[in-house]
Amino acid sequence: MQSPQRLRIAVLNRQFSPTGGGAERYSIALVEHLAARHDIHVFAQHIGHDWPGVTYHKVSQALTRPRWLNQLWYATTTWWATRRGFDVVHSHENTWHGNVQTVHVLPVKYNLLHGLTGWRRVVRWAKIVTSPRLLVYLALERSRFSLRKPRVIVVTSNSLVPQMQAAYPASQGAIKVITPGVACVLGAATALQKSKSRRELNLPENGFCILFVANDYRKKGLPTLLQALSKLPVNAYVAVVGNPAQIPHFKTQAQALGLVDRVFFLGALQDVTPAYVAADCLAHPTLEDTFAMVVLEAMAHGLPVVVSAARYCGIAALLRHDQNALVLSDPLDSLALAVELARVAQDGVLRHQLSQGGLMFAAHHQWAALAQQQEQIYQYLARGKRL
Repeated sequence: MQSPQRLRIAVLNRQFSPTGGGAERYSIALVEHLAARHDIHVFAQHIGHDWPGVTYHKVSQALTRPRWLNQLWYATTTWWATRRGFDVVHSHENTWHGNVQTVHVLPVKYNLLHGLTGWRRVVRWAKIVTSPRLLVYLALERSRFSLRKPRVIVVTSNSLVPQMQAAYPASQGAIKVITPGVACVLGAATALQKSKSRRELNLPENGFCILFVANDYRKKGLPTLLQALSKLPVNAYVAVVGNPAQIPHFKTQAQALGLVDRVFFLGALQDVTPAYVAADCLAHPTLEDTFAMVVLEAMAHGLPVVVSAARYCGIAALLRHDQNALVLSDPLDSLALAVELARVAQDGVLRHQLSQGGLMFAAHHQWAALAQQQEQIYQYLARGKRL
């Protein structure tokens, strides 16, 4: 067997910080696991990470608005910087270059055109051709999934495969699935650890703590969760971790529901571990998630999870209701969410079963093995370039 080569790898992420979201944490985890064996260079506009052996390149940001223009700028700038001198270019962004393209969200083309026929499709195309923003995004995406050069398209869940094939049928042969993972399975927190974390986060030490982690509060289901909380006993409360810019709007919603003393906004945390330790369960009634790393991370901490069904959330396709998770058929149904959360709060046997089932699931999704799969793709592409 041919011994692995030490490769020079460029990684493209506009945001390279653990507070950025699931896509950013996915990229960061791969970099951390592979940095000791390869020469890795990160190209980002915002860098909030420091790891031994990784070289960071700050990419200029000529304009923050409009976003599509900044995306085009980033794609052009990183193409120029990485066009020579790298064995592999790995892009987590909508760029036309990169031997490896990791897809974290539904394709733009799929979102715009899937299911439309006849005059509705014509009207949609009329909207597209008169929008510079949509034209740029579609042009970048079409080039991104072009197979003119050797390229591997990595998707983060099996649920993304049919959407990719529907939008870009020619991509089928280049698609590989590498799900997100966890660094390790830490297990459920002790009562002492839970109390300590709650004090550190200024959360009530008593009561049932429901954790919500997201940067897009609306898309990930916070409105439904707040409605569900209003139907639960007063000892239940929600701890919200994520984008601080969205806090004022949802504070207003919490006030309108009479929940101002039962919703705690913690903002963006560099390390979410204390929040997982403090919580009694995770609620993720998302409207759209290709995988949902936060669910897997919660399971690795032994937390029972309540999550949207597979049509809304990719990880749910791998889960079993009542065994390692509670799965919601409708993420907008606040009553159904309240019922499931109440089951977790009141049924100790169910809580233990979900915790143990979640830990077993997380143990089969660890970054060490997943990073090895990614490394095999790098070696395959690099050998092709050397032939």
